[in-house]
Amino acid sequence: MKISVLYYSKTGRTRAMAEVVAEGARSVPGTEVRLFPVDAIDKEFLEASKAVFFGTPTYLASTCWQWKKWFDEPAPCSLGGKLGAAFATANFAQGGADIALQTLLTHMMVKGMLVYSGGGACGHPYIHLGAVALQENFEASKPLFRIFGERVAGKARELFPESAE
Repeated sequence: MKISVLYYSKTGRTRAMAEVVAEGARSVPGTEVRLFPVDAIDKEFLEASKAVFFGTPTYLASTCWQWKKWFDEPAPCSLGGKLGAAFATANFAQGGADIALQTLLTHMMVKGMLVYSGGGACGHPYIHLGAVALQENFEASKPLFRIFGERVAGKARELFPESAE
């Protein structure tokens, strides 16, 4: 089963968390995970992916303009029916990462994606809308991001068993 991890990263922190999410997703047997910055997405791999993660830094209490533009334009492939999940990085707790995640999740639903958080229903640690790494606890967030990747990939395998190798 193919999984895409798409991200925008100006400082490298969101890319670092994308790598941890991918590591968690790869821990699920039968997954092939590839990472792509928003400006260099492999359209064929994205089309074949059953799950797609979107990673964003938090700017002015929202997602970055690069994701807003990407979702406003016609998608490079059909996203309908794919499982989607979002994660964010932020400088501080009240920086708006929750709104950034909600914005991405709303765009995913408009494009016909299923959304999944891997949150409270799975037990601790609670993730809710998606994983968030703050500047002050960046390194400490990595285990949460790994769990997030693993949970979403596991749900994708459950939803799309025919895609598992």
